[in-house]
Amino acid sequence: MATPHIRAEKGDFAKVVIMPGDPLRAKMIAETFLDDAVLVTDVRNMLGYTGTYKGHPVSVMGSGMGMPSIGIYSFELFTQYDVDAIIRVGSTGSYVEELDVNDVVLADSAWSESSFARVQGNCEDDIMLPDAGLNETIQSVAEELGKKLTTVRVHSSDVFYRSTDSDYYKGLISDHGVQVVEMESFALFHNANMTGKKAACLLTISDSFVKPEMLTAEERQNSMKHMIEIALEAAIK
Repeated sequence: MATPHIRAEKGDFAKVVIMPGDPLRAKMIAETFLDDAVLVTDVRNMLGYTGTYKGHPVSVMGSGMGMPSIGIYSFELFTQYDVDAIIRVGSTGSYVEELDVNDVVLADSAWSESSFARVQGNCEDDIMLPDAGLNETIQSVAEELGKKLTTVRVHSSDVFYRSTDSDYYKGLISDHGVQVVEMESFALFHNANMTGKKAACLLTISDSFVKPEMLTAEERQNSMKHMIEIALEAAIK
């Protein structure tokens, strides 16, 4: 029962999917952390795998960049493949002094100027929420592992290269209380809410708008292991 974007059959995905943006990061997670990982989809090179973590079935699949992309894959996973929960793992830019590169954050809400929710589901809300129970599990796991985890409101943006005033983000902080920026969680949370499923978003700070700090591509790959371990442990709870 393939879809236009996923070639897997029903039953090929576990109930919980770990979802990085980069399909090669999905490959790395599967090969590094999962046992007996099997490639279940590779349409458009958006790689998805299913294996086991500590004896429990877990899947990992790339989402691509931006809300339209994660909107497609998460919707099909929720509605066509009986996936119950998606935990996004990705990188984010910090808007505030209190957050440094390599810090791991958990989205307690996502604000966006995007039209995604309105067009997809006639929803006018500009704030989307993750699943409270899944977030509680993630926080509990981080505490058990002794890993620092900060909750934040995420700005989900449709635009990476913005031509507006460079201080635009300062207005977002004061008006909407956002602390970090990425491009996917608003759509993921909306799809989960619309379909009665669960979603959460774990992010690693990769760069800062207020400090001269930035991770290289290699450093991003290595530093995200803490976030991935938290997500995997939460997935099997």
